[in-house]
Amino acid sequence: MVAHLEARVANGRGLKVLLVTGVLALAVAGGLLALARRGPMLAPDFALPDLAGRTVRLSGLRGKVVVLNLWATWCPPCVEEMPSMERLYGALRNADFALLAVSQDEDGKRVVAPFVERTRLSFPVLLDPERQVGDRYGVSGYPETFVIDRNGLVVEHVIGPRDWDAPAEIAALRALIAVGDGTGAPPAPRAPS
Repeated sequence: MVAHLEARVANGRGLKVLLVTGVLALAVAGGLLALARRGPMLAPDFALPDLAGRTVRLSGLRGKVVVLNLWATWCPPCVEEMPSMERLYGALRNADFALLAVSQDEDGKRVVAPFVERTRLSFPVLLDPERQVGDRYGVSGYPETFVIDRNGLVVEHVIGPRDWDAPAEIAALRALIAVGDGTGAPPAPRAPS
């Protein structure tokens, strides 16, 4: 009799665990489905000073493809990817393209300006010592990069460093630029990163 009662209690617990697990699984699946349907998000606007003190506003670049990189001078992977970003900028600077490197260094211009000079970066470097842009974009580490299309939509979010001047990267960005330049060329297929 005791064994029979213990079996019924155990089966009841098992049923409760099964039901709770099922409900949680449905909730997670629903959340993932909602995220998948959401599609590209509008890139949050911001205005920040560059190293010369001029204000750059993201929305002022609408109509261009923008690579927005959040980084810091103390971050080894960030420093490592900067030369490839410089080569990417050199390859696409005359197209409808912009590259913005937003420094999240707390010491701002004092540490960023010497770094930019030493590494000979020619693309715009913006200062965000309060990390406002990182907060708006939900950045959790550095580097994080957002590819923004001509309409201001984030079409790719890259966590970690990337070889930005790799032929596949340049081809994908050229294809994204071509989508709005009147040629109507479809985006090039991308290799997994």
